[in-house]
Amino acid sequence: MGRIKKKGESGNAKNYITRTAAVKKLQISLPDFRKLCIWKGIFPREPRNRKKASKSSTASTTFYYAKDIQYLLHEPLLQKFRDQKVLEKKISKALGRGDVGDASRLERNAARPEKTGKPRYTLDHVIRERYPTFVDALRDLDDCLSMLFLFANLPSTSTVPAKMIARCERLCLEFQHYLIVSQSLRKSFLSIKGIYYQANIQGEDILWLVPYKFNQRIVGDIDFRIMGTFVEFYMTLLGFVNFRLYTSVGLKYPPKFDQAKDEKAGELGAFQLEGSAAAITSEAPAQITNTNTEAEPDPKTQAEVNKLIKEMREVDVDGDKAETEADKDDVATDAIDKFEPAAPGGDILPQPTYSGNEPESLFANCTFYLSRETPRQPLEFILRAFGCKRIGWDSVLGEGAYTTDERDSSITHQIVDRPVIQASMQEEGDGEDNQTSQKLEANKRMPGRTYVQPQWVWDSINDGEMKRPDLYAPGTSLPPHLSPFVQNTQGAYDPTIPLEEQQTEGEALADSEEEGDEDEADEDEDEEMGDDLAVKSMKVAQSDDEDEDGDNGEFRGFSDDEKTARDDANESEDDEQAAELQYQRELEAELTGKPVKQTPSNPQAKAKVEARKRLAKQAKEEAEDLERAKGMLSKKKRKLFEQMQYTNDKKSAEDQKLREKRRKLEKQKARAKA
Repeated sequence: MGRIKKKGESGNAKNYITRTAAVKKLQISLPDFRKLCIWKGIFPREPRNRKKASKSSTASTTFYYAKDIQYLLHEPLLQKFRDQKVLEKKISKALGRGDVGDASRLERNAARPEKTGKPRYTLDHVIRERYPTFVDALRDLDDCLSMLFLFANLPSTSTVPAKMIARCERLCLEFQHYLIVSQSLRKSFLSIKGIYYQANIQGEDILWLVPYKFNQRIVGDIDFRIMGTFVEFYMTLLGFVNFRLYTSVGLKYPPKFDQAKDEKAGELGAFQLEGSAAAITSEAPAQITNTNTEAEPDPKTQAEVNKLIKEMREVDVDGDKAETEADKDDVATDAIDKFEPAAPGGDILPQPTYSGNEPESLFANCTFYLSRETPRQPLEFILRAFGCKRIGWDSVLGEGAYTTDERDSSITHQIVDRPVIQASMQEEGDGEDNQTSQKLEANKRMPGRTYVQPQWVWDSINDGEMKRPDLYAPGTSLPPHLSPFVQNTQGAYDPTIPLEEQQTEGEALADSEEEGDEDEADEDEDEEMGDDLAVKSMKVAQSDDEDEDGDNGEFRGFSDDEKTARDDANESEDDEQAAELQYQRELEAELTGKPVKQTPSNPQAKAKVEARKRLAKQAKEEAEDLERAKGMLSKKKRKLFEQMQYTNDKKSAEDQKLREKRRKLEKQKARAKA
């Protein structure tokens, strides 16, 4: 006889446990249980049979793996939570007895973070458990950076303490300094939600979102306790990652932090990096002055140097001659490979190119000045990450600028984000900008300097080359800012390609017909205008005749009813004449034995009709072939194919709407220019 199975000892009842039973088993409160699950990466599970998994008569909604809860029993943080609970009970009992001194003593010894800033516990061991390798931590860094940059821009409240915000901001700025030193930033995109950044760190692409620097309004329907639990974990994680990244490039962590500069909005300038790579990034060239403060070199030393340079040049000339003779015999075999799609209609692969300039040093030879209306923080970070070491701005934007003088002659590019400046001239004073109090006069520009809008920086780094500045000049209509993270697929709408190259043959035919209808409508309007002018001239002539002859009861023109009757009669006469001509041609053809001559028609209209017939025939043949192919499939595969076809048709309809919208905009622009 087999062993009798008891209810609740095997299957779903044993593998799953409800949240209430888990809290009782761990002997902690529900908020502490929620914290522990977030930090340890334990989340609810869905059993196959809820009725069997729930041991009670009432329906339970949240289940966990019993093995996960058993694993939490050995967590060191449990003892910390229990100690905190015991301490809170002691304080409440002391207050109940009226012993305020004892309660205050217990509270001082509790080391609460909102009072002293010292944590009751650390999450270092949790980080090491969840991320056994550094690559695992990098792969989970997207949400971490997005959350910390969000909290760094929040205002301090009772639920979001100021020390947490300051710690988040400091960790984010340290991470940005690493990206600047290592030049790991690759792309960025301006969206409605904020600014997206993408960096490549040790072969891993990391994408995160940074909100704009607006005043954030805290609403009451957000549970900041849950978000604060995540932030507490992410702060520890980013601290570990920053330490590993800084040591990998030879920098000391944490970097020196100047509180005075940070209070004056120094941000990136408030940190001083120390290490072997710090001299490379922090080295800023001094401003050029006209004073001759350097001493002249020694004449003897200069003569020896000139002699050595002359000898080196002679050796180089001889070597170049030998190299040119050898190069004549060699054939160039270092051609770049081309990656073509294996099947027709496949995705277009990015092709490698010869690049003399690295994208990381795109702005290395430029000196920028940021106008006071531009967003300083993202522009400074992007420009420094792509090689620029000389960035100036107005003194009201904070400290850390290369120069605060807008008239500095070493500035090559100035970023502005306002229309053409209008000056308000007063009788008493000088002309001053009514938008910003710049040192330059209104509508005045420094010669030899390029003025661009902020989008020029983003489009340049995404394309890997400096874009044409005339397309981004102040006051001009900017080109579309496209996301660099979207991969173009074959047949999809691409805003960068001309409309004629990506529209279908049917769309092109319909567009040509619309243009023909519009032209005919314009011609009709012109004819109507001509007729109106002729009628007006006739009326004027008639009025003159009336003035000369007077009212003698003579004929004064046809009435409206008579005109319509006359027009109908003329049309019927034209139809009769056309029928007579056609009958005459048929008689002539019978007598001579030749085919009937057809009336000449418009060749363009005839070609359009033929093209429409050909497209309809082609579409009919393709539909028949598709139905025959579907008949060979099984029922399961046919349903799957129909779902794929529905999705493709939906995407094609969206692409067609985008092309129609672009076609209308282009027509409007053409009419405006005309």
